[in-house]
Amino acid sequence: MLIDIPPGHVGTVVTFLEMTERPRPRPMPVSPLRLEHWRSPDPAKYRELFRRVGARWLWYSRLAMDDALLAATIADVHAVVDRRGIEVGMLELDFGQPGECLIRFLGLVPELAGKGHGQWLFAQLMALAWRPDVARVHVNTCTLDHPAALPSYLKAGFQVYKRAFESFPDPRLIGILAEDVAPQIPLERSTVDSGPPRKAR
Repeated sequence: MLIDIPPGHVGTVVTFLEMTERPRPRPMPVSPLRLEHWRSPDPAKYRELFRRVGARWLWYSRLAMDDALLAATIADVHAVVDRRGIEVGMLELDFGQPGECLIRFLGLVPELAGKGHGQWLFAQLMALAWRPDVARVHVNTCTLDHPAALPSYLKAGFQVYKRAFESFPDPRLIGILAEDVAPQIPLERSTVDSGPPRKAR
């Protein structure tokens, strides 16, 4: 069955995954990168890193928030930092539900793609997500994300429990992202319903 995408919108299939058993401990891969815990991050600094990591995959929800809403929404944020002290990725976890960890955002800047840092980042993710009181770690990813995202979660031991179709206003057409980002996703110029920002991105 074909489902029409509204004019000016982007469509994607969202896959929901979970892990309900703590994985076996493994040695932490060696990496020149490190994590830096951001406690109450500055909204402008957060948005800049969010944009650098996610613009290519049309991450935009946090960019549409004002400072107050953003500060109230941000969960447990860790910046990935290189040897020069430059932020090159992010990991954001939400422990708001007792016994659960929701992976809000995980990614590196596009310049680091394919350079072997993903294994290290996933190991860091598992170490941080599986706190002693956590019994379930879950996440959603979609067909707009990096092609390696879903295979990486499956390889790490996550199981699919639901899929859904989502469409949302193209953030490049409503002024949230530049029109030249995400060149792999066609830009359709037509009447746009801006609507509220969606949670998935």
